Amino acid sequence: MTDFLSQAYPWVKSLHIMAVISWMAGLFYLPRLFVYHAERGQTGTEPAASFQIMEEKLLRMIMNPAMVVTWIAGLALVLTPGVVNWGDLWPWTKAAGVLAMTWFHMWLAGQRKALAAGRGASGRTYRMMNEVPTLLMAVIVISVIVKF
Repeated sequence: MTDFLSQAYPWVKSLHIMAVISWMAGLFYLPRLFVYHAERGQTGTEPAASFQIMEEKLLRMIMNPAMVVTWIAGLALVLTPGVVNWGDLWPWTKAAGVLAMTWFHMWLAGQRKALAAGRGASGRTYRMMNEVPTLLMAVIVISVIVKF
């Protein structure tokens, strides 16, 4: 079993990194779509319909599957013996960052529905929220690389 885990580890890690890249791309792009939707896509117009299609497809076809694969591969990595020392601070800061990133993903999903119903936030709100994944990414990457 140990031999299998040692052989599978680089493949699982590769899958995890690819899924994270896909998830992050969506987390960066969806709030930007929301800005344009809130500012230029009044409900019932052609731009609003186009934004809704782009937002839904990005969330459902790219972001949701990427988040699920990120979580599954990440948990597989964490459960690999000898990879994580839970006595260190870094796994806890990474875990907090990933949980916050997942919350942000869910918030975006709720905002997609609100925008589709004509109840979305302002473009300014979405511009500010667009910075959240960058801050969380910094916490996660520094935690994993520096291992403080």
